[in-house]
Amino acid sequence: MYILIEDSMFNTKTIKTENLFIPIDPDNMDYQKVLDDIIDQGADCFEGDIAEDLQEAADAKLFNRQLVAYTTSVERLARYIVADGREEVIESQATGERVFNEETLEMDDVMVDVATVTAIDPVDATITRLVYPEEGGDPTEETIENPLITQDNAERAAAQAVVDATPQPVIDEYNS
Repeated sequence: MYILIEDSMFNTKTIKTENLFIPIDPDNMDYQKVLDDIIDQGADCFEGDIAEDLQEAADAKLFNRQLVAYTTSVERLARYIVADGREEVIESQATGERVFNEETLEMDDVMVDVATVTAIDPVDATITRLVYPEEGGDPTEETIENPLITQDNAERAAAQAVVDATPQPVIDEYNS
């Protein structure tokens, strides 16, 4: 349980726990723990009301944490789906060289086709593995979903859950 101690003579604030005085300093890891506790527990972690500046600092920390999680999740969802693979993307790009076009009587850029995204083949949907019985004996074959697909699906589901749970102000900040 935390208690806010305000010293009006020196115009300072300190957070007190059972055996520790914590300065209000963003570089102090105990202060960061206080903010985490405010985020996780709300007013239950304080004796009395939470000071407005502490609540604002906790809200800002939560906002930044959500923005990082949202950014990471959006980037994860943008990656190709392992089960589907990815097609190669070819773009025409100027080489910097120019040649005279006799039909138009103008200088044209020399273009070259460049692969900007490499193709990746989809992985096999299933794999076969040997299963050894606990009692001994001959192993049997078992066909299961490819673990790479299973992992990709799980990561995508987790990323989508973060995206779905992200508050609109965080999304707006990401899009700005």
